[in-house]
Amino acid sequence: MAKTALMVWGGWEGHQPKLCVDIFAPLLEAQGYQVDISHSLDSYLAPSLGDLDLIVQCWTMDSITREQEKGLLDAIHSGVGFAGWHGGMADAFRQSTNYQFMVGGQWVAHPGNIIEYTVNITNHADPITAGLSDFRMESEQYYMHVDPSNEVLATTTFSGQYCEWIDGVVMPVVWKRRWGQGRVFYSSLGHQAHDFNVPEAREIQRRGMLWASR
Repeated sequence: MAKTALMVWGGWEGHQPKLCVDIFAPLLEAQGYQVDISHSLDSYLAPSLGDLDLIVQCWTMDSITREQEKGLLDAIHSGVGFAGWHGGMADAFRQSTNYQFMVGGQWVAHPGNIIEYTVNITNHADPITAGLSDFRMESEQYYMHVDPSNEVLATTTFSGQYCEWIDGVVMPVVWKRRWGQGRVFYSSLGHQAHDFNVPEAREIQRRGMLWASR
């Protein structure tokens, strides 16, 4: 029986949510998933949500109702995997603290906007990052408020070029965590679709989705 995934996109268009979802839907289908794509947060109200294996979200900012949030969090808690990237997961629903508790972090700044920076693989044994080396990105370097319970797989180090008071700060880029019985995966990479032309960024996201899946 095929595994099932729901990909939900929307919110701020500057993150090219539909283009990004269209990159990863075929990668899941190639792994045998039946993939449904939704442009409505009402998908989180479906009674069948808890039957899914994986939910992938790319929905920046905007707001979520209490009922939609409860539907999503209950499904993850019951064992449905949840995965996403950049602002589509960690800058969604800024007023919804229970959602942020589940994600394990929240975007707060990207000093310098589009800059060159290095992503450092810090866990070479985990299947999500195994075999990958440090790599360069030219994109937003996300400064985040993060949960200390996250299992961090990759980091980046800030210079003081744009904010001298954060010089040398080591910030998580890729992490995984649990929410009840559900696995949660996040990568701060992927400001726009072309960021996933970087092979490591795309492969980390692909592997992370598969890890999160039930």
